[in-house]
Amino acid sequence: MKEDAVAYSAVAEEVVSSGPTLYLVADTSRSTGFRGKCKRLGDVLLSGLALLALSPVLLVISILVKRSSPGPVLFVQERIGKNGVAFPFMKFRTMVHNSDDAIHRQFAAMFINGSDKTETPENVFKLTDDPRITRIGAWLRKTSLDELPQLLNIMRGEMSLVGPRPPIAYELDHYQPWHHERLRVTPGLTGLWQVSGRSNVPFEEMVRLDIHYINSWSLQKDLQIMFKTLPVVMRGTGGY
Repeated sequence: MKEDAVAYSAVAEEVVSSGPTLYLVADTSRSTGFRGKCKRLGDVLLSGLALLALSPVLLVISILVKRSSPGPVLFVQERIGKNGVAFPFMKFRTMVHNSDDAIHRQFAAMFINGSDKTETPENVFKLTDDPRITRIGAWLRKTSLDELPQLLNIMRGEMSLVGPRPPIAYELDHYQPWHHERLRVTPGLTGLWQVSGRSNVPFEEMVRLDIHYINSWSLQKDLQIMFKTLPVVMRGTGGY
């Protein structure tokens, strides 16, 4: 490769002179107009049916979380959605109430920026044995059942069933400019990252997967990802 760096456009698939790194561009034209309305309609119908069907499960989990440790059943956190707009992101609480987020801030910085190449992937890309997590919380995270309240986020239009995962605001402090391309669409409950190994996938690969999803989006691809999500969740692949 020449010393003068170039940026690669994922939309036009051509090389253009630009910044010092490979710059992948997200093309959102596929998910606008009629197709975008169909995606939203599918989100409302499927998430509504899921809430009804899973209501007994949601009740049982709520009781278990409440009994596990003092604090609310739901953990509500500000996340960054489409075009950088913040929204209240909901999960079942898996940690001790009012836990210090310093551990995750440090992990997020390491995960996004990368770390010493001599460290093993186990140490670099996974936040395991977090002392803040309750016993029931560890099981909820492993099975991804802690994510079920996000069905309400989907009903409210803040999220979609499929799309890039929404980051925490402080994670954006470590983003490179091209990383923001993943924020150009509505974030999702599941996505290519989840069916590709979740926590086992390095951050930049996750961003590339998100941008590839945006650029090649279709309703058929959403259905394929949703069908692939269930076995990944059941195996607990990369879930922490």
